[in-house]
Amino acid sequence: MGDPFPISAESISAACAPEYAMHPAPSVSATTVSAPTVSARTASPSQLVLDGVTLRYPDRVVLRDVSFSVTPGETVGVIGENGAGKSTLLGLIAGAIRPGSGDVRVVAPGGIAHAAQSLELPPGSTVQDAIDHVLADLRALERRLRSLEEQIAASAPTDLDLLLCEYRAATDELDARDGYTADRRVAEGLAALGLPGLDLSSGFATLSGGERARVALAAALASHAELLLLDEPTNDLDDDAVHWLERRLAGHTGTVLAVTHDREFLARLTSVVLEVAEGSVRRYGDGYDGYLAAKATERRRRLQQYEDWRAELERSATLVESNAARLDAIPRKAPKSGFGHGAFRARGRDHGARSRIANAKERLERLTSDPVAPPPDPLRFTPSFDGRDLPSTSGDGAVRVCGLRVGGRLTLDAFDVPRDGRVVVTGRNGAGKTTLLDVLAGEVEPDAGDVHVRGRVAYLRQHVLPSASGRTLAEAFAARAELHLDDARPTLLALGLFEDRGLDRPETSLSYGQRRRLDLAVVVTSGADLLLFDEPTNHLSPAVIEDLEAALDVFPGAVVIVTHDRRMRARLRGKHVALVSALTRGVG
Repeated sequence: MGDPFPISAESISAACAPEYAMHPAPSVSATTVSAPTVSARTASPSQLVLDGVTLRYPDRVVLRDVSFSVTPGETVGVIGENGAGKSTLLGLIAGAIRPGSGDVRVVAPGGIAHAAQSLELPPGSTVQDAIDHVLADLRALERRLRSLEEQIAASAPTDLDLLLCEYRAATDELDARDGYTADRRVAEGLAALGLPGLDLSSGFATLSGGERARVALAAALASHAELLLLDEPTNDLDDDAVHWLERRLAGHTGTVLAVTHDREFLARLTSVVLEVAEGSVRRYGDGYDGYLAAKATERRRRLQQYEDWRAELERSATLVESNAARLDAIPRKAPKSGFGHGAFRARGRDHGARSRIANAKERLERLTSDPVAPPPDPLRFTPSFDGRDLPSTSGDGAVRVCGLRVGGRLTLDAFDVPRDGRVVVTGRNGAGKTTLLDVLAGEVEPDAGDVHVRGRVAYLRQHVLPSASGRTLAEAFAARAELHLDDARPTLLALGLFEDRGLDRPETSLSYGQRRRLDLAVVVTSGADLLLFDEPTNHLSPAVIEDLEAALDVFPGAVVIVTHDRRMRARLRGKHVALVSALTRGVG
């Protein structure tokens, strides 16, 4: 927007003082909410409140009786697996989705900017249209200023004071958001996020999904809105772009809610974590470290509850057994004639033992009818080591590749992985990372070169496998893990990736995140010597990712992994191989 209509500050001050200072004109957020917004950026006990919110889709309940609040200035990380309802939660807060029941109250007079993963725009929309969509409240302010300028120019003297007051309120609000320089900030953001010089007149639909998300993110950050709602903001960003984003958000003076699976982002920026799972939302304080500490406490408490239940069960069973033995040991004397004390002594001892047995049996029945589930076993990969008779120094590693060529997708002169080695493969999209894993898994035949892979291989692909109709979750796991169904159920439960009540769900009804966990369960139980992972952190909750990393730490076999996760890259020992434009750039 250009400079406003030339209206003197003196005329505005004369018309509006002192009433303006006492009663500023109201502003309306770009997002409709269920409670009125206030008129200035003032301290509020809650920036937003969800109270008893439930949202149902035809096939499932997404959120059930959800209540939480966020205070002004908090940076909140929203976590959970794909399909849990994280994006839906942001849509509810933004006003794009209405709850089935409950209240959503948002106080954001400084504006709301929602950078969704996908924007719903009319066909033929341009990149500029997408930017204007995200900057809707700023664009509305600009239009209002232009309208007021026209009204002031044509107004009668009796109407001028009121119009000048409205004009001052609108200009103050736009100034508070630095609205006159928003377009410049959009261009700067696009450049920092890897889209310099993007043609704003080009069709928005011609961009890739990642590029469209970055356009929305750049516009949201440029808005200087009081409340930022960001959906997976670090997706498809290189390290430089992520660092720029983190610096930008660290300097944001308002409130941020960011859906993310980037644990480093969570650790560096968030003060609060909201975990979305099984239709509920739980709030954890003290950022990501506080979340991890709380999860560890929950595991210890669950283990203690199980151990207490087992101890009481054993104690009750012992009481039944010991009192039954005592009962058998009581002599069966014939009743004496008369009514002396000795005539009833054996009967009294008999009655006491029977009473103790009855009480112990009652406790035993109560404990067995309401069992405490055992805590899940830690994830653990157990290799078969088909070649374990060979010493690790023999030179026969898990992988040896020479002169590999796969069309125009991959060229690799040499690639070796020791039997217990760790290799992290990095590179931009299209560099051939997934192609390399496909070759090692035997799913792609190279055009040239020698590929030797030793032992059993398990492959967690970037995208989940298609679901088969007519199978339950337990049946799908049994078929893929080559287990009998009676063995598959306890094996799957022991991993802690699913609850018992969900094992009979149709495989076709599983969310993307649940299907990802199913794929992981198959890999964990495969007994493979070589593990191949293509973006293993995608679509999994941080808690599962932490467990996966712990399992990889102690896995004695070989691992080749493609990941953009900064924490995982730093934690994995071993070498890094960078692929650039289908050629090996270097090994470190």
